[in-house]
Amino acid sequence: MRIMGLDYGSRTVGVAVSDALQMTAQAVETVTREEENKLRKTLRRIEELAQEYEVEKIVLGFPKNMNNTAGERVEKTEIFKEMLERRLGLPVILWDERLTTVAAERILMESGVRRENRKEYVDQVAAGLILQGYLDSLRHDRV
Repeated sequence: MRIMGLDYGSRTVGVAVSDALQMTAQAVETVTREEENKLRKTLRRIEELAQEYEVEKIVLGFPKNMNNTAGERVEKTEIFKEMLERRLGLPVILWDERLTTVAAERILMESGVRRENRKEYVDQVAAGLILQGYLDSLRHDRV
């Protein structure tokens, strides 16, 4: 079974999945939507991907502020978490995502991805970083 990582943004959701051994995260796609609150198609696509990859759990990036306070995005993320749990019937774990988008941008820049193309990939790379952080914590806890 696999674990899915999500980077939830105002217009996009980056998606990543683990390998079957839950050792590494791979970016899958970026789900986009026209308006921030129009989530039906987004939820449907995430459900399709969860079924396709036989996902057993979801790790959702939790966008706390750098000073560890909760901002506006935190509340929206908590609502999205509840929607995912209801729709998919899977556990959703909130995972600190601070600086993952910055790290994703850096990875894409160092990989030679042109600036105009980075926006297309940054959310799915960020989802991969969120998921990889969670997977690494699982391995660390086992030691």
